Amino acid sequence: MATVEAAIAVCALLTVMGVAAAGLTAVVEQMRCTDAAREAARLAARGERQRGEEAVGQIAPGANTAFQTNGDAITVVVTKRGPLGVPLSASAFAAVEPR
Repeated sequence: MATVEAAIAVCALLTVMGVAAAGLTAVVEQMRCTDAAREAARLAARGERQRGEEAVGQIAPGANTAFQTNGDAITVVVTKRGPLGVPLSASAFAAVEPR
């Protein structure tokens, strides 16, 4: 009987470790989305939207980017699917720099 109980305990431990690893990966990917949104907003405010899109592709590969302009302000939203299909999203705001 101890063998069956040990097997169940090992399976439970591996499941918990797998979920913890997925959670940690989701946190790291969320940080990447936040960094990518901030960098894209900064570049778009300087008039370099194309470079902002490229930066998102390098910082958060596979992420989608949306730019919204309201007068002299730019908002960038970066979205991505994380581990286990968890939706991740980050946004950043920047004021357009005068030329």
